Amino acid sequence: METNRKHEHKACPRCGNGFICKVGDVANCQCNTVKLNKEAYDFISKKYEDCLCSNCLAELNTRQLLFREKFGGNPH
Repeated sequence: METNRKHEHKACPRCGNGFICKVGDVANCQCNTVKLNKEAYDFISKKYEDCLCSNCLAELNTRQLLFREKFGGNPH
């Protein structure tokens, strides 16, 4: 029996909120709405082993929040 892997219910490992991951249809997945900069992509891929929700992706895509999460301080 084949399992439908197009939609998975997940909890974001950063914030804990639930979301639907469309692993079998990435073009229509919620993560596809955020275009990550290289710095955010590198940080996320090293720190997390699973998908993040689009809200967390968008937050970490901002330099100030990314700096705080990486180093625990204010960039100014």
